[in-house]
Amino acid sequence: MCTRYISPEAGDIERQWQVGGRSPLRWVREVFPGYQGVFIRAARDSAEFQRELVAGQWALIPWFAKARKLPYPTCNARSEELAAKASYKQPWARGQRCIIPAQAFFEPCWETGRHVPWRFTRADATPWGLAGLWNTWADPQTGELVESYTMLTLNADAHPLMRRMHRPDPKRPPELQDKRSVVPIAPEDVDTWLAGPPSQAAALVRLAPVELFVAEPMPGTNGKLTPPAAPPQSGK
Repeated sequence: MCTRYISPEAGDIERQWQVGGRSPLRWVREVFPGYQGVFIRAARDSAEFQRELVAGQWALIPWFAKARKLPYPTCNARSEELAAKASYKQPWARGQRCIIPAQAFFEPCWETGRHVPWRFTRADATPWGLAGLWNTWADPQTGELVESYTMLTLNADAHPLMRRMHRPDPKRPPELQDKRSVVPIAPEDVDTWLAGPPSQAAALVRLAPVELFVAEPMPGTNGKLTPPAAPPQSGK
C-alpha cells in the first residue's frame, strides 16, 4: 500500500491533464493519509464530458460514515474487493473513478531486514496518473459536503520490482505474499478510466511494466519516514 506521495505543481497538472488552470484550489505537495490532495474526475455539473480538478481528503469517507474521521484506513482500496467492500462498492458501481496526480510515490523495501523508503518516479519524467475512487460525503451534523478519495492497489507478487516492496509475511510462501502496487493509468486511457463503461475501466486495472519506473532508495534514510503530527488545514 502507498501512504505517501508528492503532488505535482499546479502548472504540471494543467499541462499533463489539461485541467485546473483556473481553479483556486489549495493542497499540500507532500501528501499523507488524511491530508488535502487533489484528484481529477469527470465534471459533475457539465452536460458534456470534461475533466475537473477537485481538492479533497486522501482517505475516502463512505456514505454511511457518521464522522469524517474513521477508525479504519481508506487511503488505499484493494482493486480485487471494489465490488464487494462496503466502503467502495457504491463509488465503484456509480463510476466515481478518478486520477490522482503524483510526481513521486514512496514504498518501503525490507530486503535489508529493515524499513528503507524507496522513491518511485516515471522514466519519462512526467507525473504519474494513479487510479482512484472518489466520494462526496455529507456531514450529518453540519450538512457540510466533504470530497475524499482513495488510491487503488493491485496484487504485485509477480511484478519484478513491486514484489520487492513491503515487509514479507513469514507465514506465507514467496508467491503468495500479496505484495501491493499502485495502478498507473496511461495518458491515452485517462478519459476511458474517468467516464468509460465499467468493463473498459476494469480492464485498465493492471500493473505497469517495470520499464516505466525509476525506483531508488531515499538517500540517508535509516528508518521510517513519518508525517507531521497533524494534517495541515490548507496550503499549496
